[in-house]
Amino acid sequence: MKIVVVNNFFPPRPGGSSHLADHLAKQYASAGHEVLVLTAGYQGAPAIEERDGLRIVRLPAWSLPKSRFAANFDIAFTVSRSTIKAVGLMLDEFQPDVIHQHGQFFDLTWITGAWARKRGTSTLLSIHTRLYSPNFLHNFIYRMGDMMLVNPLMKVHRPRLVVMDVLMDKYIDRRYKNSISGKAYIPVGIDPAVLRGGEAAVARDRHDLGTRHILLSLGHVIPQRSRLALVEALPAVLRQYPDLAVVVIGGVYHDAFIHRAEALGVDHALIILGARPQSEIPDYLAAADLEVHELEGQGFGTASLEALAVGIPVVAAIRTDNFVEFSVTDRQELFIAPFISEKDERADPVALAKIILEVLADPGAARSQVSLHAQLLIEDHFTIEKVAEKHLSVLAELTARST
Repeated sequence: MKIVVVNNFFPPRPGGSSHLADHLAKQYASAGHEVLVLTAGYQGAPAIEERDGLRIVRLPAWSLPKSRFAANFDIAFTVSRSTIKAVGLMLDEFQPDVIHQHGQFFDLTWITGAWARKRGTSTLLSIHTRLYSPNFLHNFIYRMGDMMLVNPLMKVHRPRLVVMDVLMDKYIDRRYKNSISGKAYIPVGIDPAVLRGGEAAVARDRHDLGTRHILLSLGHVIPQRSRLALVEALPAVLRQYPDLAVVVIGGVYHDAFIHRAEALGVDHALIILGARPQSEIPDYLAAADLEVHELEGQGFGTASLEALAVGIPVVAAIRTDNFVEFSVTDRQELFIAPFISEKDERADPVALAKIILEVLADPGAARSQVSLHAQLLIEDHFTIEKVAEKHLSVLAELTARST
């Protein structure tokens, strides 16, 4: 097949959807398919790059000013008359059998969707982010955006949507049910090989951490993953482990947790590193006693799976039925932090502190308790090879439908 992979986010830009799009594209190429990647320009990355069997075209991009409405996220947009024309010419020349898009609110998705409609080419769309905010006003605006912008543009090409978990399935049914051609249940995928074998000493020496306990919090800080519950739990944890280092890796697009930490007098424990290259993550995973960041009941993303892949204890506020194909079991694959209530699926800070203390009391025993099950879970369901096979099966079906 001739496959176009579309994502405004793509390496060297860090992030879960960026890495997943890259890994999947490389798997498509290694399976013998011809792959063109269309993405937004990022810093000094070359406009045209050929590697790993991929041809990557980075289009000129601009960003909206950072704001709390957009969670201070640096979203890159490419839309312009010249971009629309250039994308059309490239697609006409490449003549794809199918287009795999990432991100329902990115302009490259809309541009390639319009081209696909005109040419009768099928599209598969992976939605990585639900347009949701705990802020009532922001959430209202997001719903209106879905209704008035995303939905009409999605109806143009009626993609098949990739469903990664139960929360996404419910979101799709509420927001996009009448704008799509169907759903494909495929979880997010990771490459465990690139995450294992890190050197703990490298991460410890880089920040002069010595023998301190390390709680790693991996992934961008956004309202849906705010770290507020973690900060609320820290006073109780630091009373018993005053040398604990809370290492936060990821772009900080929502800084409420920093102000709350200052108010509670626990900000001295925070080491905020910002976004780091994926090549550095294995060292931090190797050094960590546990990983904690999925605390708002908003699913279980790439960063959490990466931590499970190396077998370190992961503490998360997650529904046991989060994944469509199977259930997770408390204390078998991970440590599940209880919700505040049935209606409030954020982690209870008091219960969270108790679980963190339990892990820190004997990190080796905690790792032994979940490591084997966690790594088997990844191998059985989330390796990029298995996830890519499922994607390719759907892409082949869509290609056959278009011909």
